[in-house]
Formats: sequence, C-alpha cells, structure tokens
Amino acid sequence: MVDDTRRQPRSPESVQSVDRALRLLEVLARSEAPMGIGEVAEMTGLPQGTAHRLLHSLQSRGYVRQDSSRKYSVGTAALRLGDAAQRSLARNARPHLSDLVAISGETANLAVLEGNDVVSVAQAPSPHTLRRFAEVGRHVPPHSAAVGKVLLAAMPRERALGLLRRTGLPRRTDQTITELGAFARELDTVLNHGWAADEEEQEVGVRCLAVPIGHGEDAVAAISLSGPRALQRRPRARSGRSHGAGRAAFRGRAARTVNQVGRTRAPIKGVVR
Repeated sequence: MVDDTRRQPRSPESVQSVDRALRLLEVLARSEAPMGIGEVAEMTGLPQGTAHRLLHSLQSRGYVRQDSSRKYSVGTAALRLGDAAQRSLARNARPHLSDLVAISGETANLAVLEGNDVVSVAQAPSPHTLRRFAEVGRHVPPHSAAVGKVLLAAMPRERALGLLRRTGLPRRTDQTITELGAFARELDTVLNHGWAADEEEQEVGVRCLAVPIGHGEDAVAAISLSGPRALQRRPRARSGRSHGAGRAAFRGRAARTVNQVGRTRAPIKGVVR
C-alpha cells in the first residue's frame, strides 16, 4: 500500500530531493515498527536506490536510525524539530486561545498527543474560575479527555484502538468510557460531529469541548474549552453571550482560526461557522 503523501501534488517551486526526503520521514513517523528498505520504497513509490541514498543522508544527520536488522526508524535528531514545532504551535495559538476565552468565558487549552497521553502545551485561563483545569504540562489518558478523543478519531482506527489496547481504558470517574467497543462508537460520533465532548469523564465536575487543528492524520493538536459543571448554568459569559451561544461561537471561532494556528487545508466537518 502506497502512503497518501505520494498522491499529494508537488508544488512547481519545491525541490524534488527535499520533497522525497520529507516523504521518507513522514512514512517512517507513521509506521508502528522499523521498516526495511523495500517497505520504505514501496510506501513512498521511490526506487530502492533513491530511497537508500536519501536514508543514508538522513542517517548521517541523526534524523534516521538503522537497527541491527538493517531496518529504519526516525532518529533522535527529529526530537529537536518536534520540540521546536510544539513551542511554535503554542506561541501561535495563545492569541487565539485568549479570543476563545473572551467569547466563551471558559478556560481555553491547546493539547497534543505525546506517546500514550495527551498533554496541554498552552492555556488561556478563564477569569471566572479560581482553579485551572488541564494545567500546562499535565499528562492525561486520551480516552477520558475531549482533546484526546479528537486526536484519536483523526488516526487510522486500528492505530487508535491499538494504542488503547496497550494502555487500557482506566476509569477516572463514573462517567469514563472504559469498554473498547463503546469507545470505538464514541470515535464514530466524534468523526461525524467534527468535535468531541468530555462530560466529567476526566474529572468530576469538569466539562470540556474540543476540536482538532488539522484534518485526518494531519491533525497535529486540539483546542478545547473547559470549566466546572456549575458554569454551564452561568447566565452570561464575559462577552455578554449565553453559555450556549458561547459554545457555538467557540466551535465557529476554532474552525476559522485553525488555518492560522495549524495551517490545515480542510474545514472541520460539522463545526458551526
């Protein structure tokens, strides 16, 4: 099976060797296990000789490593790029998170998937709450958080379920979904709506709504609003809108700003505009 990146049209201004090297890295990054040269060539559609030369160059810079079985995986040098990208994403998102707080009156968060957890990397706190939810740097299981649901829903289904089979679905509250089949149905709902909700599934008394930044496998992060359950009944947010209007406005604002934050090319299905 050829990776989807092969089908993407190449810009007339792109450099072919750079484009091919990045395609190799993307294929390796999406693989669950190290890949042989034949697999890499097949997935990228490149001749084996070309793939081998590019992999050798990337290996010399530490962006690719080769194990004792002569199979390839992403190297540790890529960690520097990942850290820099995460910092840039958080920096670019902060003004938009502040806008969402003004619209809704709730705490806005930016989260990414790290290993088996989701972690908050930026936050704009609500002026109405005395405590923060999903503090920056906090790791939580993806199945019990709205941000985790949208990121899992963006993955190929078997990859998402494989992650959950490894980690299990531990109960965080009485509302947490702990059965794999039920959670798979929840992911179907998320895909259909284009957003996810956490109804006190991570922490008692806390609700959360999240949308992805990016489309499909290109979803790099998620934006969320979270706050205590009691605030769901607050008559007015800071902007003077009702909470229901704030929720709809959040989805619309998030849909309009993901291009600026994550540069996604596709709209978020089902999100109010």
